Amino acid sequence: MGDIPRELLREHRVSVRRDNRFQQRARLLQALWREERGLPIGRSESGIPLGSRLPREFAEEKGANLMTDASLAAARREVAAKRGRVIEDDRLWENLLSSQPLAFNLFSELEVHLDLAARVLRRLWPERIGAVTRIAFEHSPGRGISTYTDDGTSFDVYVEHTAPLGGRGFVGIEVKYQEDLRAKRATHRPRYDEVTTAMGCFKPDLILGLRREPIEQLWRDHMLAGSMLLDTSAGWESGLYVFLYPEDNKVCRAAVQLYREHLSDARTFDAVTLEAVVAAIEAETDAAWIRELRARYLGWEKIERLLAKR
Repeated sequence: MGDIPRELLREHRVSVRRDNRFQQRARLLQALWREERGLPIGRSESGIPLGSRLPREFAEEKGANLMTDASLAAARREVAAKRGRVIEDDRLWENLLSSQPLAFNLFSELEVHLDLAARVLRRLWPERIGAVTRIAFEHSPGRGISTYTDDGTSFDVYVEHTAPLGGRGFVGIEVKYQEDLRAKRATHRPRYDEVTTAMGCFKPDLILGLRREPIEQLWRDHMLAGSMLLDTSAGWESGLYVFLYPEDNKVCRAAVQLYREHLSDARTFDAVTLEAVVAAIEAETDAAWIRELRARYLGWEKIERLLAKR
């Protein structure tokens, strides 16, 4: 995946100096999606027109960043009932590159069709999934509660299910798209040490290495899943934390590899590509929404066609 000519990026108003190669392509792909639909261009934080954004008032009124009635309804529901949820309005409504609307676009149809959700998730984790009983967004069992991780960590997507032979389980999913996993380090809490030790799945001599980019967020999300399993009053028989990302996002791919090196037991952790999830959905339904989602987020051939014309 090479660099895109700067003049092509400027032509579509997506020339951002700090972007890596994947971010360049992802940003251009979102601008092409916006242009195909005749949607107005938004502006960057500095006020410059940016092809991968929508104008705020228009975007919030029309819900144009959400691709189906179900995803728009789910997003509006979560915004109305924030209750500590990490819903960032600019990322949700304006930013076409954001993983937050992607989470709604990818899983909201499954939320309202739980039978479909079960069939899809069984393709990914056949030994775990029986029936899917619930899907939620920006979910935490209790923010700031010491029973869990004593912070505001949550799952982008949360699935409750039965196992094929009975019993209750959950899958907590972190959704990424163009992110480079750069973030301000979290304030370390004593509870992190307690949960990390009690989970028993980390190599003891590598635990301090979890407190760094690009894997700190993976660790914190994984700890949330681990703390839920440690809460015996909840009655969970299985739990899994999943990191979901596009296969060409090299930063995310490297982070997964690095994180796995810190694990002595990976039974509560998995990573899955966006391509694999989309393919699993396509294997179970030919609905227009999943074709349109693939075209929007994974339609790299559009860029190749542009490059071939130059």
